Amino acid sequence: MRGWAAPGKADLDALTRSGWNHFYSSEYDEALSDFEKVREARPDDANALNHVLDALIYRELYRYNALDTRLYSKQGFINSKQVPIDSSIKQRIKELTDEALALSDKRLKADPGDVQALYSRGVTEGLRSSYQVIVEHAWFAALRSALAARHDHEQVLKLRPDWTDAKTIVGAHNFVVGSLTLPMKAMAGIAGIRGDKAKGLEMLAEAGKAGGETNADARIALALFLRREERFMDAVEVVRTLTRDHPRSFLFALEEANLLNAAGKTADAASVINRLLNDCSEGKYPHPHLELAYYAMGESQRGQGKMPEALQYFQKAAAATDSNTLDYRQRALVAAGQISDLLSKREDAVNQYQAAIALDGSTEEAVSARKYLAHPYNGQ
Repeated sequence: MRGWAAPGKADLDALTRSGWNHFYSSEYDEALSDFEKVREARPDDANALNHVLDALIYRELYRYNALDTRLYSKQGFINSKQVPIDSSIKQRIKELTDEALALSDKRLKADPGDVQALYSRGVTEGLRSSYQVIVEHAWFAALRSALAARHDHEQVLKLRPDWTDAKTIVGAHNFVVGSLTLPMKAMAGIAGIRGDKAKGLEMLAEAGKAGGETNADARIALALFLRREERFMDAVEVVRTLTRDHPRSFLFALEEANLLNAAGKTADAASVINRLLNDCSEGKYPHPHLELAYYAMGESQRGQGKMPEALQYFQKAAAATDSNTLDYRQRALVAAGQISDLLSKREDAVNQYQAAIALDGSTEEAVSARKYLAHPYNGQ
C-alpha cells in the first residue's frame, strides 16, 4: 500500500511500554490492543506473544477479583473455588500458550543455547503455571510448568548472568520451595527440587530494582512473600515503590492499605483507603473494584473497634459486587453478619448469614455462616 510503512523497532518498543503502562493500571483491553499490534508486526517473536497471553490471563483474573493478594496469604486458598473463566477464553489461552511454546521450541531446536528463546519459553511456562494454579487448581500440572520455567531461567542465568529478568521466576520458585514443610521439602529434595527462602527474596529484590521488564512483577511477588513472612512494613515499603511507578494502579494503592491492616495499623489503613476512594470518585483509577476498597475499610474500622462503621462498609462491599464477584459478596455478607452479632442485631445477622449461604452453600464462608446461625458470633 502506497504511503504505508511497517513500524520500526522504536515504534514497537514504545507500543510495548504503552501496553505495560495500561497493564499495571488495570486497563487490560488497552494493553491487549497495544500488545496485539506488536505481535502482528513480530509474528515469530514468542516474547511478543507472551505479552498478549499475560494481558489476557490477568484481564480475566481481575474481572473475578482473583488478584486480591489476601487470597494467597492464607492456606485456605487451596480449598477455594476455581475462577469461572468463559470456556472460549480458556481455549484462547491454551492456543496462545501452545503457539508461544512452539515458537520458542523451534528456535531452541536450531540452537539449544538461544538465550532469548530459553527466556521466552520460561515466561510462557511461568504464565501457564500461574493460570493452572489460580484458575484450574491443577496443582501437579502447575508444578511441572513451574519447574520447567525455573529450569529455563536458570539456564538463562548460567549463559547470561546479567539477564536479571530471569531472577523473578527463579527467585519466586526458590521462596515457594523453601517455604514447604520439612516433610514436603524432603520429598522435593529427593526429586532434585531445592529452595531457599532468603535467596528467593534476595533474587526478587534484585530483579525489582534492575528496571527490566519483570521489575514490577518481581516487586509484587516480593511484597506477597514478605506478607507471608509477616514482615508487613517491609512489604509496605516495596508496594510504595510500585504506587510511585504506577500511580494509576488501583490494586497497588489498595495493597498498601491491606498490608497496613495486616500490620495492625488500621487507622493508617483507613487514611489510605479514604484517599483511594476520593481518587476513585475523581476518576484517577481506571476500572476500580470498589468492593475491595469497601471491604478493606470494613476491616480497618473493625480493627479500631468502630463496629457500626465496619458494618456499613461490609454492607457496601456486598452491594458493590456484580455477577462476576459473588464470592466476594458472600465474604462481605458473612463479615456483616459477624458485626451485626457483635452489635446484638441478631435478626440482621441471621438474614446476612442466610443470604451468604444462598449464594453458594459449598464454600468455607457458607460453613462459617451455618456455624454462626447455630451459635451467634462472639468475636472468637
